Amino acid sequence: MEKNIYIVGAHSRGQTFCEYVSCLYPDTKIEAFLVNNLEKNAGAFRNIPIISFSDRNLLHKDYPVYLATKGVYHEKLIAELRQVGMQFIIPVSVELDSELRNKYVEQKFAEQHRELVRVGSSLKQSHLDAKIYVATSVYDKPLEDYYEMNDKESVIQVGAALTEQRLPEAENIDCTGDNISNRNKQFCELTALYWIWKNAAEDVVGLVHYRRHFILPDNWLNWMAEKKVDVILPIPLYVAPNIEDNYKNRHIAGDWEFIMKYLYEHNFFDYKDAEKFFKKNLYSPCNMFIMRREVLNNLCSWLFPILEAVAEYAGQREDVYQNRYPGFLSERLITFFFDKRREEYKVAYANKNFLK
Repeated sequence: MEKNIYIVGAHSRGQTFCEYVSCLYPDTKIEAFLVNNLEKNAGAFRNIPIISFSDRNLLHKDYPVYLATKGVYHEKLIAELRQVGMQFIIPVSVELDSELRNKYVEQKFAEQHRELVRVGSSLKQSHLDAKIYVATSVYDKPLEDYYEMNDKESVIQVGAALTEQRLPEAENIDCTGDNISNRNKQFCELTALYWIWKNAAEDVVGLVHYRRHFILPDNWLNWMAEKKVDVILPIPLYVAPNIEDNYKNRHIAGDWEFIMKYLYEHNFFDYKDAEKFFKKNLYSPCNMFIMRREVLNNLCSWLFPILEAVAEYAGQREDVYQNRYPGFLSERLITFFFDKRREEYKVAYANKNFLK
């Protein structure tokens, strides 16, 4: 990493990139966060100034600039940075983010005297029956990237109760058997999770998304059986200032307060552990997993009563994005569930892709 750098973006992605760089490359100085709208940003983060592109007299034109924003904004930002004379512009790609995240999480696990178990290869043959369900809806935009599903992946159409249209590639729909398919606009991919819990019969089950899949070796199931791994989760993501406050800053704080109150009233020991855990910074995003059937049963028996309670409390939201709060909460809750039970379940981690 270079000696002096700028980071474009001062919100969640920029703060995460800042943490990775500060931890992994302590000799690198982050000169400033660069933004094109100061009104939506504070004056500084961690005593690092946040300045506007327009302050070109303050900029060192030869310092590398890392674009830590969503990729859809990169083309526009590169053009703006060129206009103010910046010479070295590096988009934070999925590959770079993954590389830094892996190194960072390995270092943090080592500091806690924990082993970061990564999914690997095996020569043994497993006889377990497994299926990774790929949540897809009729409203999803077509993929630009080509992706060939592995032999254990199978499309499940979610929100099927809300439409008569059927996806020809879907081997399952989430409106059969015991289901909550009609709540998909609020519970999103959790309608697939509920269906898998109540209806799937495989020994090992997984859930991914049509745009997000685990990056796995061909014989991952053999490795999982050989190493006696119970659960595979995505490599954890760093968020600032911590898991709790990051959620409150991005979503509706009252929903978070409700689930903590629920834990306090229904399982005080979970509440005390959750209080500590949610002050940390790492969680596995996207409601993605692969796990043994009995582990899934235990997780869902714990998780869905909490989500049902918060949904009854908060109801429907007019804001389409914020109405998906059960899904946003479950990402944090699932991570907490397995962190608290790390002595009971062996958890391994895998990278994921993101398809355009």
